[in-house]
Amino acid sequence: MNPPTPAIVTQNAVSPLPRWALVLLCIAYVVPGFVGRDPWKSADVTAFGYMLELAHGRTPWLNPLLGGMAPETEGLLPYWLGAWAIQLAPQWVSAEVAVRLPFALLLVVTLVATWYAVYYLARSPGAQPVAFAFGGEANPPDYARAIADGGLLALIACLGLAQLSHEVTSYLVQLSCTALIFFAVAAMPHRTVAPAVALAAGMVGLTLAGAPALAALLGLGSMVVVVYAPGSQTDHRLRWALALGAITMAAALIAWGLDLWRWRIVDSGSGGKEWQSLARLLLWFGWPAWPLALWTLWRWRKQIISRQGHRHLLLPLWFSAVSIAATITTQPADRALLLGLPALAALAAFALPTLRRSVGALIDWFTLLFFSVSALAIWVIWIAMQTGVPAKPAANVAKLAPGFVPQFSALALVVALAATVGWCSLVWWRAARNRAPIWKSLVLPASGAALGWLLLMTLWLPLLDYARSYRPQVRSVMAALGPSPGCVQTVGLNRAQVAALQYHGGLSLQRAGLQDECDWLVADIASWPPSERMVNVARWEARATIPRPTDKNDHLLVFHRAGPAR
Repeated sequence: MNPPTPAIVTQNAVSPLPRWALVLLCIAYVVPGFVGRDPWKSADVTAFGYMLELAHGRTPWLNPLLGGMAPETEGLLPYWLGAWAIQLAPQWVSAEVAVRLPFALLLVVTLVATWYAVYYLARSPGAQPVAFAFGGEANPPDYARAIADGGLLALIACLGLAQLSHEVTSYLVQLSCTALIFFAVAAMPHRTVAPAVALAAGMVGLTLAGAPALAALLGLGSMVVVVYAPGSQTDHRLRWALALGAITMAAALIAWGLDLWRWRIVDSGSGGKEWQSLARLLLWFGWPAWPLALWTLWRWRKQIISRQGHRHLLLPLWFSAVSIAATITTQPADRALLLGLPALAALAAFALPTLRRSVGALIDWFTLLFFSVSALAIWVIWIAMQTGVPAKPAANVAKLAPGFVPQFSALALVVALAATVGWCSLVWWRAARNRAPIWKSLVLPASGAALGWLLLMTLWLPLLDYARSYRPQVRSVMAALGPSPGCVQTVGLNRAQVAALQYHGGLSLQRAGLQDECDWLVADIASWPPSERMVNVARWEARATIPRPTDKNDHLLVFHRAGPAR
């Protein structure tokens, strides 16, 4: 016997979130971070460096190198996307803008796929609310739209999504492909063509982005869900299970053919994982979706353990479990956890029809205070940077970012003011008596996250660029090298430093060797002095030690050849 659903929802509670408001929120979240900034340390600028090498034909497409070093991640698809974007973009579009266009589109795909995945999960028979004796319960399409709105709001509200989803790295590609697979399996009982295309694109894309093991796990687990929880009266479970198996096998063969299989499990006993840091990451990264997801697991626990499988719970639970397991056992942990956010948001959405009014009020008040105080702090520090008043925040900025010169942008100010006014209007609306829609508890968290990200990417963008970009350090290196330095040898530079020197400085770099003919050498301070078999140290004269202004542990040494080149 199917246990009763805990969702009690009236038709009045599923009034739709205005489409214009949802689209405007997504635009306010997606666009900032892709516009107007430099490539940041270190994964962002590293990936950008490989894309430039491929686009300019300086390295093979199947074996890209940057400063003689292969990528740390085996997936080639992200580098191909960026390189193709550079090649196809008109000349008046800079390379850093061109590479961000396909990645901005990938973030949009993630948001859209998550909305539709939650929508189709909410259409499942086991997800429907209680039917009232005299009618008045929410009808399935409106209920599904309201839950899907809540799922999208929960995803945008996740604090860990903001920065990683705006970098041109393999992790954003993996996120979008995971969302496509999630949508495909969720929509299988209701559609045919769209799920098939999304499934193929997601599985192959996730594999080519360097995560074949995750693709295999998600595919195999989805096969079990499809068989155990078909999700509709039209039972095509066998057909879809076979399709999942075939595509999973094809993706595994592609990974084998391209030599993408790697052992990435970290041994926790050897100190590879710091459990306190991991706990903090799990706490803040998925906030506020994970508390709501736990509430869903509690309120819907009878459906989870019932013999009749419920796709709307088992599918996001499996995707979340795979992501959390990868977070615990692999590095980098935050990138692995990123892939589980769409499923975590789906679980959070199904908590909405079960929340008590007091819990919703607690979420509203906490969110209101947290994001209002955060926005106020951003504004106060920006005013201090521009005017010197208040003096203490201005002094703190000068201490943390020595040499930074504040810049004023009228456009950034107008956008930030408009976003702040919008936040104040939303708070006023939420404080009114319109308490019916079930998605109301996630409006403030999602809008607050978008507000904070937008303010950072407008008011604080010059400061963040100065702190997280290599441009200030490269500018000092170029001043030490002088005009027309010719070729430059390097010792101990990592991929991000090589990419920054080549892009910001336009330098022709060569790895150091005893027979090189360059007059200049740039080395990382941690790698100097090198082995005598690599560099004859006596033939090089130190000219400058150049730090990154915001990192005391990042110094570059500039040397000039003391004797004639040979």
